[in-house]
Amino acid sequence: MGLITGLCTFLYHLPQIYKWLLKPYYITSVLMTLAFLVVRKTPGLCEHLASDREDGNSCDFDWRELEILMFLSAIVMMKNRRAITLEQHIGNVFMFSKVANVILFFRLDIRLGILYLALCVAFVMTFKPPIYMGPEYIKYFSDKTIDDELQRDGRVTWIVEFYANWSSDCQSFAPVFADLSLKYNCAGLRFGKVDIGRYDEVSQKYKVSTSPLSKQLPTLVLFQGGREIMRRPMVDKKGRAVSWTFNEENIIREFNLNELFQKSKKLNKSFGVKEEKQNDTQPEEGSDAEEPTESKKDQ
Repeated sequence: MGLITGLCTFLYHLPQIYKWLLKPYYITSVLMTLAFLVVRKTPGLCEHLASDREDGNSCDFDWRELEILMFLSAIVMMKNRRAITLEQHIGNVFMFSKVANVILFFRLDIRLGILYLALCVAFVMTFKPPIYMGPEYIKYFSDKTIDDELQRDGRVTWIVEFYANWSSDCQSFAPVFADLSLKYNCAGLRFGKVDIGRYDEVSQKYKVSTSPLSKQLPTLVLFQGGREIMRRPMVDKKGRAVSWTFNEENIIREFNLNELFQKSKKLNKSFGVKEEKQNDTQPEEGSDAEEPTESKKDQ
């Protein structure tokens, strides 16, 4: 049953996976994931490799290699239990496959291990996961605009994501946050993002650590009247984030988005009356209508 479910999920996401395969990041990741399999199974090459098999067949996996691959599968399955997007599932496969390949290549030949490890370092420095560029209704803050925007109107509630472009968790969470912004954004409930990997002052002021060890990225903070009301994940006394799953259901429940959205409808009406008055006194050419999707490059 699980196999059938996995196959159906794969077929459902096949068009999206096909688009990924056209991007250099994913093409290279697939090649590096399959590197050891290709080396071990390629005729003309595998015959020259060492093997611990009793039959001496160097073109097939020995028992230790099978053990490592089975352990890799178990780790990926455990990590994917907490994954909330297809990008996270695929990312876990890529990451742990590279780790397993490093071990396998070093065990096979130290020269191959060093070469593969060097390729991994070059990959990390050269290729970055594609940034989410889908539809969203999110305001991107800089260190100069975040305070003014949060305090501009005390009636407006803001949900702000503190993120860093280098964080794979932030990149995986981007489509989830974008989808929430499309569903719940209105005059009284706004969604914002600030790259604290770029603005260290913002990180310090709002006490969101960018250290990978703290596991605080991404962090969602609810602001009302410019004051912080709540945040997820919460942080313990040691400065480490309390484990929390960033899926749509948890965010809607913890931040009471349905209730906030219903309350914000009244604010929408009051804003609508003001806008009608302004339209009566100002020409249409001079109006500044806010676009549904705001640029990621205006920072």
